[in-house]
Amino acid sequence: MPFVPPGTRLLKGAIDCHVHCAPHLSGRAVNAFGAVRQAAEAGMRAIGIMCNFQNTSGLAALVNDELGHLGVEAFGGLIMQPTAGGVTLEAARTAIGYGYGPGTGARFVSLPTHHTRHVATREGRSPAFLETTFSVPESGKVPDPVPAIMDLCAAKDVVFDCGHVSGREAVALTEEAKRRGVARIRTHCARYAPEEIAAIVALGGFAEFSFFVLTHATQVGLTHVDEEKHKIASNSVIQDYTPRIRAAGDRAILSTDAGVYLLPPPVEAMREYLMLVESEGFSEVEIRRMTGANPAWLFRVAEPAA
Repeated sequence: MPFVPPGTRLLKGAIDCHVHCAPHLSGRAVNAFGAVRQAAEAGMRAIGIMCNFQNTSGLAALVNDELGHLGVEAFGGLIMQPTAGGVTLEAARTAIGYGYGPGTGARFVSLPTHHTRHVATREGRSPAFLETTFSVPESGKVPDPVPAIMDLCAAKDVVFDCGHVSGREAVALTEEAKRRGVARIRTHCARYAPEEIAAIVALGGFAEFSFFVLTHATQVGLTHVDEEKHKIASNSVIQDYTPRIRAAGDRAILSTDAGVYLLPPPVEAMREYLMLVESEGFSEVEIRRMTGANPAWLFRVAEPAA
């Protein structure tokens, strides 16, 4: 009998909503077509394609058009980096409408990742760069045009993603998004305090925990939003995640944030990650909720064919 790696069973029906595949400015472990083919071989249900340089909804639509028969749904969206149009209502509106055919526009609209004050400070960016970055002031007042973007997400039933901001900022953004009727909210909670995570999920947000910051890829300078290479400082181990995932309760999501050439392809990264999570005492039921039901609802992934 062929060897089946431990944890393979947990991939069946799973959704990885955070995959950075080729094309990209730096080396990738897999392209979008390969990512879907590998996910199909593992029996996965869907992948979410993210990119710090462009809206991926058109790429996802193209992949579905070519490989939809494999039974894995690809979906994309916009991270509002300067290279992708910046934090503007027009960029968000274009992304939501960009594709071909019903349901092929952006499933998420995200505030910046590496072009936030929070991340740029951690990366040691210059004062001039910091001046151009997104932040929520200490007052908690969400700056324009973000409220209008939230209104658009609410009207179109699209995920509003808080991007890579601090925990304080994510709470303020989640509060404002909820007040404006956004039903689908994603936050990236790997480094947030448990009390910040609890506040986010109490407001109706989902808390995502990605594999990347637990890996050796954090040891190397990488190209994230321009040609400069910066490290994402990390001393995280899986035990750091456990109280945070517990704080998210039934609104936690697990993803890989994989695709970079230093890591295995996303499907294998997901298997390794789920084995780490399982080793921390999370049950199969909990893991399947975090990789199945929660991301399926959040990103409106279609029900599997009977």
